[in-house]
Amino acid sequence: MTSITLPFAWYADEEVLRRERSQVFARTWQYAGRAAEVAEPGSFLATDAGGVPVLVTRGRGGELRAFLNVCRHRGAVLTEGCGRRTTIQCHYHAWTYELDGTLRTAPRSEREPDFDPAQWSLLPASVGTWGPFLFVNPDPAAVPLAAQLGDLPAILARDIDVDSLVFHSRVEFGANANWKIVVENFLECYHCPTAHPAFSQEVDVHPDRYLLESHPTFAAQFATAKATGGHGQFHLLYPNTAINVFPGPPNLSIGPILPAGVSRTERYLDYFFAPDVDDRWRDEFFAYDDQIGREDTALVESVHRGVSSGVLEHGRLLLGSEPLLAAFQAWLAGLLEPDA
Repeated sequence: MTSITLPFAWYADEEVLRRERSQVFARTWQYAGRAAEVAEPGSFLATDAGGVPVLVTRGRGGELRAFLNVCRHRGAVLTEGCGRRTTIQCHYHAWTYELDGTLRTAPRSEREPDFDPAQWSLLPASVGTWGPFLFVNPDPAAVPLAAQLGDLPAILARDIDVDSLVFHSRVEFGANANWKIVVENFLECYHCPTAHPAFSQEVDVHPDRYLLESHPTFAAQFATAKATGGHGQFHLLYPNTAINVFPGPPNLSIGPILPAGVSRTERYLDYFFAPDVDDRWRDEFFAYDDQIGREDTALVESVHRGVSSGVLEHGRLLLGSEPLLAAFQAWLAGLLEPDA
């Protein structure tokens, strides 16, 4: 494991982002939303997998399927949001697809003697669920979701029962920084004593007690509350799904870290709580979490301005405090440079 960072040029290079989308995001499992959103026959959900539009449908017979959310005619994104439909119709030229992805109608196609609707079905993707969570993978031949999750569900179960949680709300936010900078900030608490005073007052961030574990497909962090001894966990499921469990009443937030260009990252977190969590505690928790988020936004935007300036080729990691960064960067480099 090297202590030298990825080349700083990778954080501001359009060609690198193109390769990340084709070689990373188009081939990995990512959080897509709540399984409840596509629980009923006829329901659909449009989502984003690192810049790859994906559509999830629940067929009339109950089958859960996923497709690339791109019309086979001229490439328009078919639909947005979620809801209930009997078919999926493109807003551009009204090509209409069944919920199983087959092309039902293409206006004026009957005028084309060599047009075969069977050849123009939506391209399939992969979909899976874990408890209340929905995941997609643009690769139709993806390994099962359970293979990428690995030991993560069992590790989370030490402190929280995900099936007992109830969805509360979604919070959307973003930062003017490359997505990798946002991920890497999430993967260490070396910065916590300096940048997160409220978090460091509540949680023991000493390097001997704030524990880090690298796994083949995810990175894990374990925290202990100073006052109560309660446990928290913070995980990154590669490449970009963040999962947070703070010490205190049962809580969990989960969401993707999405590239919206080389210098912009969009995020959302879906928040889940136990049904009996006190409203006052939850309000205080949201304010506390928002403060941490605003502190992190200032940090990652500062890093992006520095690494994209072109004055340095790379940085130097402290492997004792930043091993999860080194593991993530090695994983990513292995996909982008498989012969390296």
